[in-house]
Amino acid sequence: MYKTPSEAAAFVRELIPLLKGRDGADVVVVPAFPALEAAAREVSGTRIGLGAQDLFWEDEGAFTGQVSGRMLAAVGCRYVIIGHSERRQFFGETDETVVRKVDAAYRHGLTPIVCVGETLEQREAGETECTLLRQLNGGLGSLSDDRARTLVLAYEPVWAIGTGRTATPEIAGEAHALIRNWLSRRFEGAAEDIRILYGGSVKPDNARTLFSTPDIDGGLIGGASLKAESFAAIVTAAKA
Repeated sequence: MYKTPSEAAAFVRELIPLLKGRDGADVVVVPAFPALEAAAREVSGTRIGLGAQDLFWEDEGAFTGQVSGRMLAAVGCRYVIIGHSERRQFFGETDETVVRKVDAAYRHGLTPIVCVGETLEQREAGETECTLLRQLNGGLGSLSDDRARTLVLAYEPVWAIGTGRTATPEIAGEAHALIRNWLSRRFEGAAEDIRILYGGSVKPDNARTLFSTPDIDGGLIGGASLKAESFAAIVTAAKA
């Protein structure tokens, strides 16, 4: 929950020249709902994609405060984050609502970026694997192979988000390997097309090491994406 429409527009204007010559990575900016239209104008004609931080599963109706996939597509969004840990922690997101939101995203031509990850308590209790498998099966188990090909997953260890703590490449790699293994069993031929991002205190100084870890295809960047120079440096690490 950062940046007014004018601040988001200024951020994108600053980011665009910093990304020149860095075409090896797909870049998406995901501002808050009120800033989407302003950001859409700035990314128009560039290689930067636009995404939203959430959506509701119905197209319209008496759902005060909600935003539909139809609205997001109309404003220019191509991506939407679903199941972020903060949505799960503070706003009642469940694996069941993730399923409905993923369906809504595909219905309106949006690429879902579906988040999974364990809390500190779950990790310390040795429940990382069962937590991830529960979220994957519960949120994506009914997805068709055709839809799965364009899916993006994001592994975000909740204990490493905004805490300054980062999963080591080994810890992150183990989780990503587990996710990739599940994908290969569930979607077979589509598994290798699905990108898995790492999200959890990614910064310019650790991005290159994380992104060079097998099965980590990119990052879901939080605090380090609030400044254009920092975000561009992370993009450079992903391109490398």
